[in-house]
Amino acid sequence: MVPRSDTRFDTVIRNGRWFDGTGAPSAIRDIGIKDGHVAAVSADDLDETNCPNVIDASGKWVLPGLVDIHTHYDIEVLAAPALSESVRHGVTTVLLGSCSLSVVHVDGIDAGDIFGRVEAIPRDHVIQAVDRHKTWMNAGQYVAALESLPLGPNVAAFLGHSDMRAAAMGLDRATRNDERPTAAEQTQMERWLTEALDAGFVGMSSQQLLFDKLDGDVCRSRTLPSTYAKARELRRLKSQLRQRNRVLQSGPDIQKPLNVLSQAVQSLGILRRPLSTSLLSAADIKANPYAIRAMGPVASLVNKLGGNFRWQHLPVPFEVYADGIDLVIFEEFGAGAAALHLRDEVERNELLRDEKYRRRFRKEYESKFGVRVWHRDFFDAEIVSCPDKSVVGKSFGQVGMDRGGLHPVDAFLDLVLEHGTAMRWRTTISNHRPEVLKQLAQNPGIQIGFSDAGAHLRNMAFYNFGLRLLRHVREAQQAGRPFMTVEQAVHRLTGELADWYQIDAGHLRIGDRADLFVIDPEKLDATLTAYAEEPVDAYGGLSRMVNRNDATVRTVLIGGQPVVVDGQLGDLLGKRRTGSFLPAGEKARAVPVDAAPAPH
Repeated sequence: MVPRSDTRFDTVIRNGRWFDGTGAPSAIRDIGIKDGHVAAVSADDLDETNCPNVIDASGKWVLPGLVDIHTHYDIEVLAAPALSESVRHGVTTVLLGSCSLSVVHVDGIDAGDIFGRVEAIPRDHVIQAVDRHKTWMNAGQYVAALESLPLGPNVAAFLGHSDMRAAAMGLDRATRNDERPTAAEQTQMERWLTEALDAGFVGMSSQQLLFDKLDGDVCRSRTLPSTYAKARELRRLKSQLRQRNRVLQSGPDIQKPLNVLSQAVQSLGILRRPLSTSLLSAADIKANPYAIRAMGPVASLVNKLGGNFRWQHLPVPFEVYADGIDLVIFEEFGAGAAALHLRDEVERNELLRDEKYRRRFRKEYESKFGVRVWHRDFFDAEIVSCPDKSVVGKSFGQVGMDRGGLHPVDAFLDLVLEHGTAMRWRTTISNHRPEVLKQLAQNPGIQIGFSDAGAHLRNMAFYNFGLRLLRHVREAQQAGRPFMTVEQAVHRLTGELADWYQIDAGHLRIGDRADLFVIDPEKLDATLTAYAEEPVDAYGGLSRMVNRNDATVRTVLIGGQPVVVDGQLGDLLGKRRTGSFLPAGEKARAVPVDAAPAPH
C-alpha cells in the first residue's frame, strides 16, 4: 500500500463541467482533493500518481453540495444521522430547527407534543429518540452531541422559540392566552438564545401560523407555544438577533395580512440594525392565485429601504398525499381540525357520521371568505389506492356523482368511514403554474428551499427539489426559452444560501471544503417526479415517501469522503462521521478521516 503522504491527491475528478457556486461561468476542469478540501481546479490533466480515487466525470456536472435551508431532521438526526434521503440527492448541508421547533431544551414528551402532529412524525418515536439520545443541557452541549454522531451531511441550526418557551414556562402555561412569561422566564429564554448564538446557531425560528397544532393529551390541539408570544417577548429576542447579525426564520399568521406585512417590515433597520428575516413562504397557491403577485414587490421594497428580507420558496409543484383524513391541510378550518383532534378511530368515525358535523364541514368547505392554503376542491383530488378499486383514479367529486349526486364532502367522508387510512389520495396545493415558478426562481427576494425534509413522512417528498429546479432550467434552455442559466440556478441552491446564512458551505473553489456531487444532466428527467416509498428503520419500519433517481446523482463527497458511489449509498455513510456542525460566521474544517468517530 502506498503511504498516504506519497499521494498528491486523495481524489481526482476528471473532465467534469465544474460549477463553483458563485454564478460564474462553468468550465470543463479537473478537480483535485486533498485532506477534505479542494486543492486544485485545472484546465490541464492533474497528476493522478498513486491517487486512490479517480472519478471520470466526462459529460457530467460537478457541483457544490446543495444547501437545504428548511428541514425537520431534528429527530431523525439523533436516531439515523446519515440523513441519507437528502444526501443521495446531492444535499450536503441541512439546517435544523425550523418553524420554532428544536430539541435543545424540551424533554422527550414535550418534543413529542410539539413535533408529532405538526410535522406528522409519529409521537412515540419522537419521545423515544429524544429520551434515548439526550445528554445535553444547553446549546453548546447539543452541538457537541451532534458532533459525536456519525453525521452524514453538515448541519447548521436555528433555536426554536417554541422549544425555549415550552421549557421555560412549561408546555401548559406556554400555550395559554392568559399567561405571560415571568421576568425570570423571559430572562431565561434570552440567556438560552445568547448561548445558542455563542455556539454558532444561525438564529432563531418562530411561528405565528394558527393551524399548527399540538399532539398529546394535556395540551392537544392548542397551537404551538410561539403563537402565544406577545410583541414585547418577541421584540427582546429579536433584539439579540439584530445585535448579533443572525437570522429570524418566521411563519406569519396568514389569516391576518397585516401580520404578514409587519413581519416583513420588521426587517428594516430604521433607527436600529436590520433584522435578517426569512419568511414562510412564497407559494403560488391555488386558493389565492393573486397573493403571489405581491410577494416579490414586498421583498424588493423592504430591501430597498434597508432591510434584509427573503421569502422561502419550494421550486416545484406542492403535491401532497394523504391516508384517509390524516393531512395537515384540514387543520386550517374548524370541521377538519375537530376530526384530527380525535385520536380514537371509533370516536372519530362517530363524528364523521354525524349529520350536524357534515353540515358544518360542507359549509366551511364551500366558504369563500378568509385566507386559506387548501383550495377546498374535492374534484381536484385523485384517489390513488383503495380497497374499492372502482374509485381508484377518480376524484371525490366524481365518486359523489357516481353515487347518485352526493356532495363531494359526503363522498370523501363516506370513503374515509369505509376504508380509513387504506384509502390514499393526492392533490396539488400550490406551485402548479410553470411560468410562475420561473418568475419566482429568478426573484432575488426569494430563497430556494422549504423542502420540509424529515417531516410529513406519509404526505410529501421534496428531498430532490434542487435537482428538479436544475431540470426545469435545463429543459427551458433546450426548448429555446431560457429563464436563467444553470450557473445561476446552482448559485441559488448553494453559495447564495450559504452566504446569506453565514455558513461555510455552498462553494467549490480552491481551499473550500470538498462537499460536492456529480450528476448526469441527461438523467434530469421524469424519474425526478416518480412516486416512491421506503421504510424508515428509525421509526419502526414506517413507510415514508421518498425520491428515487439514483441514475441522476452519481457521486457525492462530503469533506472529501465518498458517501454516494455510482449512484448508491457508500459504505461510510452513517458509519463514520463525514459532516460537521457548521457555526455561523466561522470557517469550518473537514472531518479528518482518521478522527471521524464511529457510531456509539
